[in-house]
Amino acid sequence: MCASFREVSPHVIPNAVRNLYQYNTGDVMKGNYYVYILTNWNNRVMYIGVTNNLQRRISEHKSKLIDGFTKKYNVTKLVYYEYQTDINRAIEREKEIKAWRRSKKDALVITMNPNWDDLSKEWEN
Repeated sequence: MCASFREVSPHVIPNAVRNLYQYNTGDVMKGNYYVYILTNWNNRVMYIGVTNNLQRRISEHKSKLIDGFTKKYNVTKLVYYEYQTDINRAIEREKEIKAWRRSKKDALVITMNPNWDDLSKEWEN
């Protein structure tokens, strides 16, 4: 007899199966999500996004793997991020920040990163 998902340790369930289970049980909204701000070399262009894997997503931006705004304008410097556990809240926060004036976005970045350093540099070897 096959064990139910609730009886199996989450460490032995492959991610794809775990994600399907979460979707089918309504737990899909709980997890690790990041709202982040990228900029270009002179901090003039901003991009605000949301992801469930910040390091992977920033690597994708830096590698220019995905066509779009960040590739076109060379927006690869991570200057701000915040953690959320609910995908809906993360998306709401992304939209909220996108609607702000530039001066308010700049002030938000300065709360975490007054020198506008690339925060992803700490992940490099």
